Amino acid sequence: MALVLNEDQVQLKDAARTFIQNKSPVTAFRKLRDSNDKDGFDRNLWKEMAGLGWAGIIIPEEFGGVGFGFTGLGVVLEETGRTLVASPLMSTALIGASTVVLGGTPAHKKEILPAIAAGDWLMALAHEEGPHHSPYAIATKAKKADDGFVLSGKKTFVLDGHVADQLIVVARTSGKSGAREGLTLFLVDSKAPGVKITRTHMADSRNAANIKFTGVKLGAAAVLGNIDQGADILDPVLDRARIGLAAEMLGGVREEFERTVEYLKTRTQFGVLIGTFQALKHRAAEMFCEIELSISVVLDALIAIDENRKDVPQLASLAKARLNDTYFLVSNEALQMHGGIGMTDEFDMGLFMKRARVAMASFGDSSFHRDRYATLEGY
Repeated sequence: MALVLNEDQVQLKDAARTFIQNKSPVTAFRKLRDSNDKDGFDRNLWKEMAGLGWAGIIIPEEFGGVGFGFTGLGVVLEETGRTLVASPLMSTALIGASTVVLGGTPAHKKEILPAIAAGDWLMALAHEEGPHHSPYAIATKAKKADDGFVLSGKKTFVLDGHVADQLIVVARTSGKSGAREGLTLFLVDSKAPGVKITRTHMADSRNAANIKFTGVKLGAAAVLGNIDQGADILDPVLDRARIGLAAEMLGGVREEFERTVEYLKTRTQFGVLIGTFQALKHRAAEMFCEIELSISVVLDALIAIDENRKDVPQLASLAKARLNDTYFLVSNEALQMHGGIGMTDEFDMGLFMKRARVAMASFGDSSFHRDRYATLEGY
């Protein structure tokens, strides 16, 4: 199988790059950060993205989407990673839409998916509860009551949780924390009584929130999928999130590398271009090789989702571990090769380094995914 984009995907990638470079360069990200914008993203820009079909890129056409697939979404995410675009693309168009497509009833799909595709509905996955990614370490409980459930517990690092219209909450309906069985996914109105949302300001200015649920009453229609079998939906959703985030990280990696190479070609020291220094050539060559491997891994993972291949879990962990390591390497090298200016806030390299550190910890760090990959392969 050739790991290359087809003609339509190339056109989408080129169009996405042009749109993002014009509409949301890094300066726009800085403006949002420095103004302490209450949403943390530009709602008008999001509506424009939806108008281009990006909000519904993985949503079937019957529900108002464009059904272009995950490879299409991946190339868009890569371009957003180049300028650190703040948008609900990950939380809503990828994670939210995937969860409803995989686990929603016909009524859920008919109500939610067209609203997502139109850019009118924002969603957030409320999953994590500790400082490290642990998919089944869920203590939040949903107890049966009358004809529904009562939800109580806490969630951390809920991506775009402070702006979401609706939350997808992973709760335990049976069993103990750490067990795969006994999890159930619920749709929860973010403004429901008993829901307290506190925005958190991340080091990389990515939008997130901590959420507390206190006696939140839910009807039976709030359940996504089957009771106690929520992991059957959660697992593929998390794999899609890992691969999507890896695609976004790839954009940041490539942008940093290209800027660094350009700097090596123009910066002089002792009257000589620093790009002629053999040590810097070697370091640039190492980055290039790691990036080329990363490009192939991410593309293969995206294609695997579209083809519904059985090795998606392995490729999700492979892609996330690879991009964790590559982003770490390139962000460090880019900053060091730029010297003292690279450490200043006025220069963009530090922004990418901060994004790298937060992204590396999101949906599993390298240690988590190496262990998971080994387990999936039977070691």
